[in-house]
Formats: sequence, structure tokens, C-alpha cells
Amino acid sequence: MSVSISTHVLDTAVGRPAAQVQVELFQGAGPVASGETDVDGRIVNLADGLEPGSYSLIFHPRSPFFTRVELEVELVEGHYHVPLLVSPYGCASYRGS
Repeated sequence: MSVSISTHVLDTAVGRPAAQVQVELFQGAGPVASGETDVDGRIVNLADGLEPGSYSLIFHPRSPFFTRVELEVELVEGHYHVPLLVSPYGCASYRGS
């Protein structure tokens, strides 16, 4: 079984992608991958060839309130796309396609 993950960050306060957001992927205490969103707010291939398991996806958005958003996800098999919607005082995520 192989797992891959991608992400993108949208700044809902201004209605456009959030570029240059640092994103890290951890399994347990160990770092697995990291990247920075491009001008479209995307990291097309944050990691691939991962083993199934529990991971922490950590975003560092440019926000006056949220400086770190951590999502714990269970990756089983296949590709996962995990977006983050962020504004100065709110954030949300979902499993994308």
C-alpha cells in the first residue's frame, strides 16, 4: 500500500490562494516532508510513497491570529488532498479530492 498527500491554502479574507505558507508533515515526532505553497497556494506533491498511518500536517499561515494550525490525519491508502481555508480569525479544513 502506498500513500501520497497534497495540499493547498486559501485566504478566505481576500478570496485568493495563500502563497509562501510553510507546511510540514510529521509521523510521530519525526519530520517526513515539508514545503511551501506556490503562487496558487498549492503543494502538489507534499509527500508520496508513505506508509499508511497517523500523520500530523502542520501549517504556518500568515495570519494575525493563527500562527500554527495542526491537523492529525489517518492515511490508509491512495492519494489524500487536504486543503486549509484561513482568514485572520477563522480556519477550516476538509478532505478534498
